[in-house]
Amino acid sequence: MSYWSNNPEWEAVEFISDEKIAELLKNGESASDEQVSAIIQKARQAKGLTIEEVAALIQNKNEELTKEMFSAAGAIKKQIYGKRVVLFAPLYISDHCINDCAYCGYCVRNKFNRRKLTMAEIVSEVKVLESMGHKRLAVEAGEHPGECPVDYVIEALKTIYSVKMDQGAIRRCNVNVAATTVEDYKKLQAAGIGTYILFQETYHRASYAKYHRGGPKSDYDWHTTAHHRAMQAGIDDVGFGALFGLYDWRYEVLGLFLHAADMERRFGVGPHTISVPRIKKALGMETAEYPYAVSDEDFMKLTAIIRLAVPYTGIILSTRESSAMRHNLLQYGVSQVSAGSCAAVGGYSSTDDSDTKQFSVEDHRTPNEVLKELLADGWLPSFCTACYRKGRTGDRFMQLAKTGEIQNVCQPNAILTLEEYLNDYADNELRIIGKAAISRHLAEIGKPEVRAQVEEELRKIDSGVRDLYF
Repeated sequence: MSYWSNNPEWEAVEFISDEKIAELLKNGESASDEQVSAIIQKARQAKGLTIEEVAALIQNKNEELTKEMFSAAGAIKKQIYGKRVVLFAPLYISDHCINDCAYCGYCVRNKFNRRKLTMAEIVSEVKVLESMGHKRLAVEAGEHPGECPVDYVIEALKTIYSVKMDQGAIRRCNVNVAATTVEDYKKLQAAGIGTYILFQETYHRASYAKYHRGGPKSDYDWHTTAHHRAMQAGIDDVGFGALFGLYDWRYEVLGLFLHAADMERRFGVGPHTISVPRIKKALGMETAEYPYAVSDEDFMKLTAIIRLAVPYTGIILSTRESSAMRHNLLQYGVSQVSAGSCAAVGGYSSTDDSDTKQFSVEDHRTPNEVLKELLADGWLPSFCTACYRKGRTGDRFMQLAKTGEIQNVCQPNAILTLEEYLNDYADNELRIIGKAAISRHLAEIGKPEVRAQVEEELRKIDSGVRDLYF
């Protein structure tokens, strides 16, 4: 039964409309080069765009204006987030699922030996992840009320947080689990999650029905309003995204914008993050069934448009993408990337290549290798989780992000977490490169008193103190 039939205080999904999006895209085609250029210049103010302006950018065919879009997106990212790139890793705890999703390796009709991790196995996985230097995880699971109820997820979170290693522990878990009730979201909030993340997959209702052939996830309205229920339950930070390739990317970008706008209208807070996965090969999936596969050129363009349209949001790119694509998209708006990732349950502590993955991973580099490239490109790798623990979430985070003031705490915290990583996990080459980079980024802190405080905290870290943050 649909959520809406039991909750009359909520109206049915009305912020996504085929007619509205079709009209927007048609009108966007008529935008002149001069109008598109003006929209890009407006976007550089990092105040966001209207839905009509987003449609005009989507329909732009002028290559020089597309280059201008890329330049503006990179400038906005640096204006709000500086040179920081946040790193994380996914942790898959269960591949049991009752949904019949055509694009997913965990689809109920796929036959393989499914598993969920015991608490002891979760400890083993966390120890491997911590030994890689990770402090922030994205906990992932299929939807199965019997094998993976919310109480199991909460027990897993408690177990993750309980693991203490010589160099420290996992400090924050974001959670990507199935759409659920307000009551269950309250339980997740009480368990100390960071951001609640759920991908819409596709905003196009007909395509949603085509690819979600059965199971609770096939209820479009229930799924599309999951973030509303999470916010209603008190979860400050939510993240969403589309799986690009299920339908026309132009439609999906407008769907993402309309979703973000509705969250702002109802709760005064937009998405903390927007993820941009592309469809990838998975068990049981026929690639010929996906005529809307997104080219590299369009993928870079849509990422830049999201940054222009929703400047304050963190844009997440996973290891679905190659190292070359990740390198490019960091310049055009991406602010968070995974490193050393595995998309299989128990995959970090297992050497079994037959482990069934949710999707194909393209970037197999270790965190050390990822950090070396980031540093070589001038970025500042960050393992920071301070905002969650300092209460800078929801509207408090958004206010800091929209004004760019978030850099006053994020830059110092990125430096401190990088120093920890270099001392505890880096090889000699990375340690030398990283220490030099810290000196450069330290010099960019504008307030002398803040710079002096960071220098003092760095000395404490070098003497063995850990988990210092602003």
